[in-house]
Amino acid sequence: MFDTHCHLTNDALFGALEPVLQAAAQAGVHGMLTVSTDVDDAHRAMAVANDHAQVWCTAGVHPSEAGRDHELAGLQTVAEHPKCLAWGELGLDNYWPEPSQDRQLALLEAELEFIRAWDANGGRAMPIVVHCRKALNDLLPRLQHSGINGSRFVFHCFTDGPDEAQRILDFGAAISFTGVVTYPNAADIATASDLVSMNRLMIETDAPYLSPQPVRKVRPNQPAHVRYTAEFLAARRGLTLDDFTTQADATARTIYGFPPGSFPENSPVTPPGSPE
Repeated sequence: MFDTHCHLTNDALFGALEPVLQAAAQAGVHGMLTVSTDVDDAHRAMAVANDHAQVWCTAGVHPSEAGRDHELAGLQTVAEHPKCLAWGELGLDNYWPEPSQDRQLALLEAELEFIRAWDANGGRAMPIVVHCRKALNDLLPRLQHSGINGSRFVFHCFTDGPDEAQRILDFGAAISFTGVVTYPNAADIATASDLVSMNRLMIETDAPYLSPQPVRKVRPNQPAHVRYTAEFLAARRGLTLDDFTTQADATARTIYGFPPGSFPENSPVTPPGSPE
């Protein structure tokens, strides 16, 4: 299986990177996407991806970094690397009072403009990893008016309910679930997961954060633990773990464009945007 969102450059994991990757392999996690949080972090993620066959990376600035000086032009080198598969994570976070929404919006618009310029200049039309925490009403209209096709967006770490999930699906985006969906007090998130067809559903850890229920007290979270989220969602759908991960991996390949042979080939599912 595949961990479509983790932060291997975070201090909690980076200092033990080789054991973390070994544990992932032993758990059947054969690949992972390490997601950047600022320009410098994007370059670190690129270096990790360059040095490890089972790791890919992204290029973007997290909304928590809004208000700091970011030379977004520095993302271009990362985006040009063959192991960079997505932009992000970018978006809005209304859970914390800082940075202010004005600063977050300025950063978001700058990143979307950077992506539009990249597209216009013939760059790869990569998917966009979205951070959205208590901010869907503010964020979704801006993405809808961005001029970027909704099918390119992936709402990672979904923690809302069925209504919010349906709005994201109507927009055309994919949704990715972390270990939070396994928590006993997260029934709305689990119910929301039922709405997401397998051609738009992915699993992730967001490691080193959000350890899933069976290992909830284990810190830091790590890619090996994505298996528990897969097991939970497979059981909820009445699928075997193998069937579920076959479909989830195929969706990850379709959306993120992992090169052929990058991890075991599984049965295809209907591409996003096709009749379901």
